Amino acid sequence: MREIQLTVNGRRRRLAVADDELLLDVLRREFGVTSAREGCGVGACGACTVLVSGRSVSSCLTRAARYDDARITTADGLPEGDEVVAEFVAARAMQCGYCIPGFVLMAHELLEENPRPTDDDVTEHLEGNICRCGTYGEIRTAIKAAAARREAREGRKSA
Repeated sequence: MREIQLTVNGRRRRLAVADDELLLDVLRREFGVTSAREGCGVGACGACTVLVSGRSVSSCLTRAARYDDARITTADGLPEGDEVVAEFVAARAMQCGYCIPGFVLMAHELLEENPRPTDDDVTEHLEGNICRCGTYGEIRTAIKAAAARREAREGRKSA
């Protein structure tokens, strides 16, 4: 066992983890995270995506001990009124919803890196995420709308 500190969705905790314990399991057990899910167990579907200091990580593949002192954001920790979530809802970019938290976090990462993504940029950035319901068109629409919403908000701030 090893003692680490994690800050998850703004909540900082010190906890003991086994060297081989997965970040996904620690997030679910110790922090009550329900949005990060195991879909494939091999990092190929994106259902377990979390952001570590703003960068996407497949939490089903990585050991929790590696992230001592990390700042982790899950979809559970997004603020009420989050523009990406709002646009996913407006675009009806979900059916079963199992994959959507991962897509939402990937959208946040993309929009931080590229505030004006093209359809190709969105498709390329999301290629590690799978939606078995096939709502890719709606997901792309939601991300582009969230980008426009952010740009409008930022334009108003600087005006």
